[in-house]
Amino acid sequence: MSALRILILEDEYPAAERLQRLLTQAAPTAQVLAVLDTVAGALAWLDAHPAPDLILSDIQLADGLSLDVFAQTLVRSPVIFTTAYDQYALQAFRANGIDYLLKPLKLPELQTALAKLTDLGAKNHYLGTSPAEAANPPSTAPPLPLNASIERLLDALPRPQRPYKTRFLVRQGETLLPLPTAEAAWFQSRHDTVTLATHDGRRFVVDYTLEQLDSLLDPAQFFRLNRQLIAQLPAVRRLVPHLGGKLLVELSPAPGGGDDVLVSKEKASAVKSWLEG
Repeated sequence: MSALRILILEDEYPAAERLQRLLTQAAPTAQVLAVLDTVAGALAWLDAHPAPDLILSDIQLADGLSLDVFAQTLVRSPVIFTTAYDQYALQAFRANGIDYLLKPLKLPELQTALAKLTDLGAKNHYLGTSPAEAANPPSTAPPLPLNASIERLLDALPRPQRPYKTRFLVRQGETLLPLPTAEAAWFQSRHDTVTLATHDGRRFVVDYTLEQLDSLLDPAQFFRLNRQLIAQLPAVRRLVPHLGGKLLVELSPAPGGGDDVLVSKEKASAVKSWLEG
């Protein structure tokens, strides 16, 4: 096999090290151009460099799925995925002509995958193209299945479940108490302070902004009603139509400050859908 210029997308250091060790055996002359662990880093690298001859890519990167890379930019390289997903998910790759290696990687499987790349180059040798060019011909030719059907792959693959916050460490006098998130009725921001209220009426100050809580809390259970308040489902007692298409939300316990909890007309339908489930 001629020297290959390879880009590796892998967010686990031990896995990246193992892959490079296997490459020294399967393709001793191969050159690893870079090892990147994020979607953002891969997009920036591909934008700034010529297409590599091959991309070896894990599915899960530090900031998302590597499939997002291929959905956002035209990839002019063959791609071999490395994955720990089950066989059902892998059928999506087979159907779209994408090779894969199941973790933990094994030398014979890597050698077989690289042999496929050699065959690809041989079939297109008469065109004078590199493997990367052969895998992604000029725009006048039909698009490479990798890019043409990447959205279907994104839908077909199960994304790892997001780790939503399950507890808060709150202060009670001189002590700190772990408080399960399920006990939080709502979070209210007033005067640059965010207060957590429990269903039984206790109040605690937490060191988070509502913007941070928005990304930490399970959206199936919590909803950002307005700029000042995030409520959990069991805390919502009822909705009352208000002027201008707004909704008045009655919560238990009632928030501090004595102000009505209003949801804008633009958010009203979203709140109703959230409550219906």
